[in-house]
Amino acid sequence: MRTADRGGALERDNGYADLRGYAGIGDGRTVALIALDGSVDWFPIPALDSAPVFAALLDTDHGGRITLAPTDPFTVTRRYVSGTNVLQTTFTTASGVVRVTDALVTGVAGRLPWTELARRVDGISGSVRMAWSVEPGRALRTAMPWVHETVHGPVLRVDGVTLTVTGFGHGPNEPGAQRLDGAFATEPASRSLITVSGTHREPIHPPNPQNVDRGIDRTVANWRAWSTEFSYDGPWADAVRRSALALKLLIHSPTGAIAAAATTSLPETVTGGKNWDYRFAWVRDVAYTLQALIRFGLREESQAAVSWLLTTIRRHGPELEIFYTLDGEIPDAIRHTDAPGWRNLPPVVSGNDARHQLQLAPYGDLFDVMRAYVDAGNILDPETGALLASVADRACDDWHRPDAGIWELEENRHYTTSALGCWQALNSAVHLAELGQIHGNSDRWIAERDRIGSWVHANCWSEAKQSFTMYPGSDELDASILLHAPSGFDRGERMSTTIDAIRAELGDGPLLYRYTGMREEESTFVACAFWLAGAMACVGRVDEARELMDDLVALSNDVGLYAEMIEAGSLDFTGNLPQGLSHLSLIYTAILIDELGD
Repeated sequence: MRTADRGGALERDNGYADLRGYAGIGDGRTVALIALDGSVDWFPIPALDSAPVFAALLDTDHGGRITLAPTDPFTVTRRYVSGTNVLQTTFTTASGVVRVTDALVTGVAGRLPWTELARRVDGISGSVRMAWSVEPGRALRTAMPWVHETVHGPVLRVDGVTLTVTGFGHGPNEPGAQRLDGAFATEPASRSLITVSGTHREPIHPPNPQNVDRGIDRTVANWRAWSTEFSYDGPWADAVRRSALALKLLIHSPTGAIAAAATTSLPETVTGGKNWDYRFAWVRDVAYTLQALIRFGLREESQAAVSWLLTTIRRHGPELEIFYTLDGEIPDAIRHTDAPGWRNLPPVVSGNDARHQLQLAPYGDLFDVMRAYVDAGNILDPETGALLASVADRACDDWHRPDAGIWELEENRHYTTSALGCWQALNSAVHLAELGQIHGNSDRWIAERDRIGSWVHANCWSEAKQSFTMYPGSDELDASILLHAPSGFDRGERMSTTIDAIRAELGDGPLLYRYTGMREEESTFVACAFWLAGAMACVGRVDEARELMDDLVALSNDVGLYAEMIEAGSLDFTGNLPQGLSHLSLIYTAILIDELGD
């Protein structure tokens, strides 16, 4: 656990917290991010991809927050309750110690029909004066909140969301015009509770605080019941389990979709730039997640993810999109808001303009999903088999086409990893055909797969750098080539020297930049460093892989979470968080090293 004081990690910069200081809690539909000082700075209602009514993360003046902290100077330690996404924060002041337990409450049968954030305050020793506030914001400056007095007490309203605040021992004040707040003091063994409940364009019933208090314990039990269903006792077990729980936060239980991250518009450097909305489901992330879910024996989530993906592709096919909304729709175009952005680094956006790019790598991602699914003992239906056969045929036709590449670049080229995504798709198609799971022209798939492999070796290899390159005729390097050691494309000498070249050119300590030229534009990409460790293991350099993995596991924040990127020098987090691909890559690489190191 990290200890911090107001002069260190707790200090805010113009009202904005350090991204490394955020911890996430969730209920299967939305995620709340809580800073080290106890402020809930991000909390969309009702769903993760809704307009956030609490968004101080991106707009400290008008974004809205839920605060709860001692009124006197304090230090902080935090941890998740073991096996859960329930957060415990311990505040220590000169006069006493208090523990806050934060949970997005779940019901007896799973997710509640409404959203319920519970904040339990237990006095541990001495007496601590506490203050709290519930101050919804302007929904990224698209609406105005207000307090509405009702026959059952005040409610807060903004942009179709209705909020109630209930509790016990929490000392509520008279309502303000746009906020509710209060103050109280703890004693040894005292307990107070503040609950924020919300609905969107629906009636609301203010919950009984005693029921909510019991609901926190039920939520702990629910999370622990889920955690006992997956098994992993290999190396880095604590980090793997925490990453699995972080991924569970990003699984959209109403549909089974898997969000790339819980946030939008956090810049990819500490000086700003590359602000994207990641609250969508990438086919690539589904592939990685499914492999992890299958490895952990989580059949319900595995089936839900496959069902969501196939249903979505059929609805919008025959072309395969890069990503979809959590409800399985085609994303809208980017919409810019007037919110200033984290630390005044705009833009703040919703939507993602990469939605209609041509990318070939998703062919491989889709087949990765289905190959892992079948190899885990599942049986494909004829309709799915026919769909996959048609995708394999398209991969045969499309692999030579220029595309935007895995990094969604503006300039279309014959990117090496795009061609290898088609190689991966056809390799898996042949495997599934051999198992009798899909039917089609497997002789053609074999021929095109081999043609792609020969083309990559002939055109995408640099003798000067002793490395596979980003695209033909270039000496630029791309860390995503490391994914094709695990894919089976190359686990020999060429991949081993590629590892060395990539680490020399793109590396900074244990971390990696995505591709040549990014050192000057953005922070290092967390997933790439895990891909490096996995590739090392695939070429037989297992001891190096373990050493690198040890270094990377140590770079999480105090509660085991990762953002998309890390500044190499300061180790500051940048980009959206918690980032699914970072945690997926940790899990995938840990499993890979464990299996190859035996």
